[in-house]
Amino acid sequence: MELEGLKYLGAGLAVIGVIGAGIGIGNVFAAFITAVGRNPAARNEVFTMTMLGFALVEAIALFALVIALVILFA
Repeated sequence: MELEGLKYLGAGLAVIGVIGAGIGIGNVFAAFITAVGRNPAARNEVFTMTMLGFALVEAIALFALVIALVILFA
């Protein structure tokens, strides 16, 4: 295989991490909806932790995209 083809293959494999981030974000918000459904009074406390979890999971997706771009353009 040529080097260019291997770069595309590596970038494609690096982007697989975005799939995991999508699943993680879905789990975070599903848990939030369940928690608020069970105890609506605790919405503000749970919402803060939900946003923290969302930010951390989204950071993983951004790291995966940055790695893919580094593989492609470096």
